[in-house]
Amino acid sequence: MAKSSVSKKSLVIVESPAKAKTINKYLGPAFDVKSSMGHVRDLPSKGLNVDIENDFKPTYDIMPGKKRTVISLKAAAKKCDKLFLATDLDREGEAIAWHLAQILGVPKEKTYRVIFNAITQSTIKRAFAEPGRLNMDKVMAQQARRILDRIVGYQISPLLWKKIAWGLSAGRVQSVAVKMIVEKEREIRGFDPVEYWLIPAVFTTDLQSDYHQQWLDFVTPETEDDKPPTIAEQTKWLTEHNAFKAELYKIGDEKFEASKQKDAERIFNALKGSEFKLVDIETKESVSRPSAPFITSTLQQAAANRLGFSTKRTMVVAQQLYEGIDLGSMGFLGLITYMRTDSPQLSSEAIGEVRKYISMHLGPDYLPAKPKVYASKKTAQQAHEAVRPTDVDFTPSDIKPFLTNDQFKLYDLVWRRFVACQMEPAKWNVTNLNIAADTSVGRCWYKSAGRILVFDGFTKIWLVSSNEQQLPPMKAGQGLGVVDIKAEQHFTKPPARYTEAGLVKALEKEGVGRPSTYAAIISTIQERRYVEQKDKKFFATDLGEVVTDKLNEYFPKIMDIAFTRHMEEQLDKIEEHHLDWLGVLKDFYGPFKKSLETAQKQMKHAKAEITPSEYECPRCGQQLVYRFGKNGRFLSCSTYPKCTFACPCDKEGKMVKEELSEHKCPTCGKPMVHKSGRFGPFLGCSGYPDCKTTLKLDKEGNALPPKPPAEPTGIKCHHCKGGELVIRQSKKGPFLGCNKFPKCRTIISIKQLDHLKQLQSAKQWPPKTLEEVDQILGRNKS
Repeated sequence: MAKSSVSKKSLVIVESPAKAKTINKYLGPAFDVKSSMGHVRDLPSKGLNVDIENDFKPTYDIMPGKKRTVISLKAAAKKCDKLFLATDLDREGEAIAWHLAQILGVPKEKTYRVIFNAITQSTIKRAFAEPGRLNMDKVMAQQARRILDRIVGYQISPLLWKKIAWGLSAGRVQSVAVKMIVEKEREIRGFDPVEYWLIPAVFTTDLQSDYHQQWLDFVTPETEDDKPPTIAEQTKWLTEHNAFKAELYKIGDEKFEASKQKDAERIFNALKGSEFKLVDIETKESVSRPSAPFITSTLQQAAANRLGFSTKRTMVVAQQLYEGIDLGSMGFLGLITYMRTDSPQLSSEAIGEVRKYISMHLGPDYLPAKPKVYASKKTAQQAHEAVRPTDVDFTPSDIKPFLTNDQFKLYDLVWRRFVACQMEPAKWNVTNLNIAADTSVGRCWYKSAGRILVFDGFTKIWLVSSNEQQLPPMKAGQGLGVVDIKAEQHFTKPPARYTEAGLVKALEKEGVGRPSTYAAIISTIQERRYVEQKDKKFFATDLGEVVTDKLNEYFPKIMDIAFTRHMEEQLDKIEEHHLDWLGVLKDFYGPFKKSLETAQKQMKHAKAEITPSEYECPRCGQQLVYRFGKNGRFLSCSTYPKCTFACPCDKEGKMVKEELSEHKCPTCGKPMVHKSGRFGPFLGCSGYPDCKTTLKLDKEGNALPPKPPAEPTGIKCHHCKGGELVIRQSKKGPFLGCNKFPKCRTIISIKQLDHLKQLQSAKQWPPKTLEEVDQILGRNKS
């Protein structure tokens, strides 16, 4: 009797194992769900791999470490009846799907594209019931972006290695982001503060009490180390004493302005002892409306501002919530919709569910008569939906036991923003006061304002902090007592530095890059040491400024924000309006090639450029000049190499005098001096450059003993052939490294020491090929 034929399964490919695990539960035994573990094919890392002369034809290879994954997927594809490519719904996901289709070779008529913005049972089943085909416009838009970025990165970066320092990189978007931070740095550095004076007052309706000394005691710290009371603490005190703050804003009919102390004191002296009266009081209703549900950029900004998350941390946690969390007996469930989106739109189904939730749990007073609709930007992809919870009934408190601390915080933020966006506005009663006093310089007018929450509306869910002062009951014409009045000196402040949230907001506003790339950009510009974060604010480094100046001079278009925005728009048009992607690349490359050729011929090395300083060399009396080195800008004698004096300088170019330490150099006995480098403070020999001994410092600033010298082994290095392996020490213990470091960066486990000695004695080491090395060392290469 013949065996019954076994029906083939449908193969589903997603990016991650977590996503595969969640989806597999919904599809049942007829589907085999596998993960590609992200990208499987890309431009090789070595070389340009774009044939510019042949219509920018890219050369794609299986990525390192992905060969076994591809073999496994090919084996599964041969057995499948249909192939469903269920990668993410953005350009990157479409490109991964296309690469998989190219590699697996399943016939087109049996290959389907499935997209969904949430990993829930109903969404997944609906998506698989109506599968589509690959969107080649989206694929070509991503390919054009990849080729553009490869051209810029791989043709400018080697130039920076030659002209500035090894290991640098340039990027079509990252370099513009650095430029924005550098320009902010210079704007702050060049800021000239302007003096101005204010004459604030504190009034009270309690005419029977003198609160002056109590107020001074309350706001004045007892010691220099104590912090003054916060605004919230001050507001509480004022409320308890029927008091409020006010500001002098006009004298007679003229606006009050004082730029000098004598002008302010003249008016202050006229105000002392004056009688103040509330001339008029006006109360009107103010409405605060909820913000739109999250898109990628606003999620990153809110997570940074409210939770202190970096953009990278936000996107990692959001990915986890999207792909699925184990909710115990409920199994794996995707908790939020796809987090890479630029559209604040919501599905009618989601709006219906949240309106039902608001009505049942918060009450009909909080539910608007009609759903709220939020407009998208012109560049937004309308097929996408905002970042929201997949099921509003999964409240943060209900599922908190199943979430990590970060997951709970971010889910709570997404859930609250989503519910709040469909709630009624908050209503406030805003009261404005006009207070006057007749003085020798004319009638002086003070103004004050406060607001009282009448209806909390959406703020019941989306908490809004407010330090608005609570005004005591008052009526026009009544007299007011003076708690305090003084003349205060102020100076205009420079522009604020970018925080991560601020930089994301600025990049999005300027149309530079896309929010889905911001986390990677912000990580890269810090890894390259172009910028650094201090107190959660970005500072441009000397290196960042030098690289920006070089690129600005020779690649003005690449560094132009308007041009970068135009290129993003062109990429969008490839996807949405069938714009010819080859035409976009050709239009870009012609001018770029000319700029590259000019830069290669004319760009001077950063180390060859000097700038005069105001300082004299303490050794020979000649002028010191600014030079650029691997650790940034420093001061050096203009007669170098005749005189080798050099010393660091700060961000403003001021000389940093080296401070002698109590330690003697273990090599030559000269005093050690405090220095600062790319890895922080350290001790260096005062006899530098004749003696180059350095000592590391611990967290308390104590000198650490020098590392023991590397111990020779006599084993030849298989990689460079000219060096020998030595035993070095690290935080994790000893290891084998080449004595030609840093030219040769070979590293081998110390566990191989005896084995390699035996092999070399038997003349079996070093082998001829790297494949033999991997086999001997037991390294698995897929």
